[in-house]
Amino acid sequence: MLLTLTTTHRPATDLGYLLVKHPEKVHSFDVPTGTAYVMYPEATEDRCTAALLLDVDPARLRAQRDAFELSQYVNDRPYAASSLLASALSKVFRSALRGASKDRPDLAAQPIPLEIRVPVLRGTTDLVTRLFAPLGWAVTATPIPFEPEIGGDSRYVDLRLTGVLRVADALNHLYVLLPVLDDGKHYWVAPDEIEKLLRSGEGWLAGHPEKVLIARRYLAHRKSLATSALQLLEADQEPATEEEAELPVQRRAPLAEQRREAVLLALTEAGASRVLDLGCGGGALLAALLKQRGFTEIVGADVSSRALEQAARRLRLDQLPERQKDRIRLIQTALTYRDDRLRGFDAAVLMEVIEHLDESRLPALEAAVFGHARPGAVVVTTPNVEYNVHYEGLTGMRHSDHRFEWTRAEFAGWAERVAAEHGYSVTFRGVGEDHETTGAPTQLALFKINTSEGTEVSA
Repeated sequence: MLLTLTTTHRPATDLGYLLVKHPEKVHSFDVPTGTAYVMYPEATEDRCTAALLLDVDPARLRAQRDAFELSQYVNDRPYAASSLLASALSKVFRSALRGASKDRPDLAAQPIPLEIRVPVLRGTTDLVTRLFAPLGWAVTATPIPFEPEIGGDSRYVDLRLTGVLRVADALNHLYVLLPVLDDGKHYWVAPDEIEKLLRSGEGWLAGHPEKVLIARRYLAHRKSLATSALQLLEADQEPATEEEAELPVQRRAPLAEQRREAVLLALTEAGASRVLDLGCGGGALLAALLKQRGFTEIVGADVSSRALEQAARRLRLDQLPERQKDRIRLIQTALTYRDDRLRGFDAAVLMEVIEHLDESRLPALEAAVFGHARPGAVVVTTPNVEYNVHYEGLTGMRHSDHRFEWTRAEFAGWAERVAAEHGYSVTFRGVGEDHETTGAPTQLALFKINTSEGTEVSA
């Protein structure tokens, strides 16, 4: 199977620096399903084309865990662009996908004229256009006909894309959308595929009109994974701009955004400047905290090293100015164990965290957070299970990893007991659209330490 990438940006041969592949050489790479080659059929100052050719070895392909409902021996895998080609692209152009170029860093960050061709791609003209056109591409998808004696068009198209984009953006579009169009990955789709999708879709997937279809197909129609990916995309959305706010009818902010705003308001009410985000995950709340100058010290804590890596990427910690970088740090820790690094803060946040613990582990969290760390205030949010009746088609809990979801009375009972045992007062509020019968979708508790209790206890 074949993919070509062409530019007319002068000097066009600088494409070799962006792809980190010399135009005068043929480069070969061993991949799990065969051999990938990179070559340049044309390389002049006016026009340069890089070709990625994947030679599929049928024996290796059969050895892979097959996700296709096709014959093991007769199929379109050797020639039709698919997740096989996307995987090869990821290995061969790893630096280019990240937008990294040691020799031409300014050019790597610059949109340049590009033309992409994929001669055989499974998909319809309509679907290909719906996927690529919103990303700034001019799309030509020509149906490939059957032989004249058969007549009609096959299920494949000859795809040409033209546009002015960064090379990294172009490659990431292909990496995600080739498997989406093929709709059948050649390997088992595990939860870590969510991170790959979000990483490659950064900056464009959240606003794509077909993001639901993309998430479902990329994640092999595994509903729980697609739901998690879409929730993370929603959490990444930026607040409304001033222009949006001036429109006669404002957009309804996503619940994740409303939740973050409610937490920030609670922290402000508590007078906090040194804040812990416990169970920080991918760092959505940390990013919001960092934008508020009143928070002078911010610590994100999570048990998952992968989540902390994702948070670091989201925050662009390696690119922050020193003044900003000094305000924030990430630490790995389990919230059910005492950790002296968490002591002495003005406030701690447990945003959508407690429901991911087995209820039998909650006493350990209570002792570690309210007893040992003992911040001046604690903000806890959790789903209100009573509101679930408003989610059409929802069966069970809102997330596959939730261990429980509480009613408002159950949450209030837990919070009031914890407050009484550890010397806090607590107040409650709803977050999101409030229904007269079921209440709001999210419930929030703000714990404040009793003044007479102080903020220091013996270990």
